[in-house]
Amino acid sequence: MNSTDPVPGYQTYDQSSGPDRSARNQAATRRTALVICTIADIAAALLGLWIVLYLLDANQSNAFVEFVRGTANWLSGWAQDIFTMDTEGLRVVLNYGLPAVIYLLVGHGIAARLNRA
Repeated sequence: MNSTDPVPGYQTYDQSSGPDRSARNQAATRRTALVICTIADIAAALLGLWIVLYLLDANQSNAFVEFVRGTANWLSGWAQDIFTMDTEGLRVVLNYGLPAVIYLLVGHGIAARLNRA
């Protein structure tokens, strides 16, 4: 037996099998772009939900409202108090809306760039 394969019958790494390698890379890139879009959408949705809950004067002691508020505070921590308005509602809309828009723009921009590659 003159086979150099470690186990006869199995393919070595340098032999291609199934779909073309570039097609597999393209599919993986598209999945990555989809994950990035999804994460950006979820972040923006949570920030938008907090804005709506705040403007509708939701019960701050409710567990769900506390979760949304804590998550929104964490997501927008880098943008807290950029806008200091006298009107509290406008301040919340701007300080939480700006990060939501930035997450959407950056996330979808990265995903679009990945899909073009």
